[in-house]
Amino acid sequence: MRYFVNKNRTAPFNIAMDEWLLTHLKPEAPVFTLWQNNNAVIVGKHQNTYEEVNEAVVKEKDIEVIRRVTGGGAVYHDLGNLNFTFIIPVARPEDVDWKVFVQPVVDALHKLGIPVEITGRNDLVLDGKKISGNAQRYQDGYLMHHGTLMFDVDVETMVRVLNVSDEKFISKAVKSVRSRVGSIKQYAPDLTLEDFQAALTDELSRNGQDQPIQLTETQLNEIKTLEKEKFSTWEWNYGESPAFNYHAHEKFAGGILDIKADIVQGIIQDIHFGGDFLGVEDIERLIPQLIGVPFEEATIRNILVQNQDKKYFGTISNDEVLSLIND
Repeated sequence: MRYFVNKNRTAPFNIAMDEWLLTHLKPEAPVFTLWQNNNAVIVGKHQNTYEEVNEAVVKEKDIEVIRRVTGGGAVYHDLGNLNFTFIIPVARPEDVDWKVFVQPVVDALHKLGIPVEITGRNDLVLDGKKISGNAQRYQDGYLMHHGTLMFDVDVETMVRVLNVSDEKFISKAVKSVRSRVGSIKQYAPDLTLEDFQAALTDELSRNGQDQPIQLTETQLNEIKTLEKEKFSTWEWNYGESPAFNYHAHEKFAGGILDIKADIVQGIIQDIHFGGDFLGVEDIERLIPQLIGVPFEEATIRNILVQNQDKKYFGTISNDEVLSLIND
């Protein structure tokens, strides 16, 4: 197969490139690309971003959060992870079978001496442990099939940012996840990720017989436009979340604070503050300012700062209130 060399490590660009390849490339034969992201969480198209990521860890670790155009669950990417994308001409949607289209990766891994197996609805396993998740999208006669290959991922960060908001359970959660996910590095300790990517490229390109494809400057600019106008926007990455009810509760030195909110497309439709905090002015006066604004920290912080002299939450600080928004 011919392929694209993609050395970009910025998640919005790489996810934009996946969509552009699906909708604009129109190849006559299958093509592939191997790529990496810096620290990022990639959520499925239909997922609620707020429920999938721990926003406090996102800020702490400077992790990008991007929504992709395929279904499935949220995944964590770092430079210990190698991703693959296939763009494949497929005549009819009913001809799509993910196991068939992931087979080239399986074959290539086998030739590298890595006995990966296909199992479940979209997983590859190594010695019974998951090392890859896959997702697909079919459009206008083409299938995009992409997935992850866990070479040597930071499992602790993955657990913290995807699942666990309570630090007390981190150690237990990491042990649990490590018992279920594997890494290619553990199976092939002398193999570097760079050598692994080069060997995988060689196998998928018929030992180098199929040459790389170069994108034109116009094509790259189209991808950059898609990156800027879609995949770098809050509206896509958070605002596309399904409607949900949010609830957070915490006891601070200044009292108990309970927040309940109705969120639709990332916008606050209704919000209520409860607890035993000793507010100076009636909290009900703050609520209208929060209706209709994005449910995200920067916007809410700005409103709280504008109103902090009113001491709606008594001695509970703005940072403490916002810690519940990030919960």
